Amino acid sequence: MTTPRSRPSKPALAAKAPRRAATKKAAVPKPYHHGALPQALLAAAEAVLVRDGLAGLGLRVIAREAGVSHTAPKYHFGDTTGLLSELAAVGFWRLRDAMLAAMAPLAPLDANGRRDAIGHAYVHFAHRNPALFGLMFRNEIIDMRRPALAEAAGAAMRVMAPTIGGKAEVPAPSPVALSELDAVRVTAAWAYVHGLASLLIDRRLQGILKATPAFDDPLALVDAVLRDTQLGLDRAAPEADAARRKNRQNSA
Repeated sequence: MTTPRSRPSKPALAAKAPRRAATKKAAVPKPYHHGALPQALLAAAEAVLVRDGLAGLGLRVIAREAGVSHTAPKYHFGDTTGLLSELAAVGFWRLRDAMLAAMAPLAPLDANGRRDAIGHAYVHFAHRNPALFGLMFRNEIIDMRRPALAEAAGAAMRVMAPTIGGKAEVPAPSPVALSELDAVRVTAAWAYVHGLASLLIDRRLQGILKATPAFDDPLALVDAVLRDTQLGLDRAAPEADAARRKNRQNSA
């Protein structure tokens, strides 16, 4: 009796490999679509400044606002002072443009009208941009020696100085040269409009408004001051002021 041959056993089924837990792919930063990264960072810095104030400004916060790497601001501007100085330069260029636009409709020989126009433009620029205007004059956090900021501030002064001095045209880009009298006039006029702007944006005029029913808001009060005060300190200014007041009374 023969022993039956044993059938070869089937190969054991390979054990199923355990399923790998689905892993989340690391988030890949979205490609940056802006044409100019420095300009986008400045726009982001201004947005943070308006929203959070000076205390909220920092390179990482600005980078997050712009949607870029946290190293980008340092790469382009060096440090916070560098970035804020460049943002202040943007403010001075806008101020210059606002003053030029205010003078544009006026005749070149209308010296008093042109002075009044830049004074009005200066104060209204501050009122529309209080955070940026404040930054432009905070020397402890900006560096006036940076070329871009020095150039922008100089460009604004090259509009103010000749206009206050009564010149019909704004000179081409060059250092401002002033006589002793012009230096006094420019300083006095600048202090005047800057003081009004500071009182306005710092909300220091509420007490005066409470004492008079003549004005609905601080800007109306400041506009009245600008209308009734001659900007320029010409010797003929009192007579010109009297004539202007008489004309307003006759037209009322």
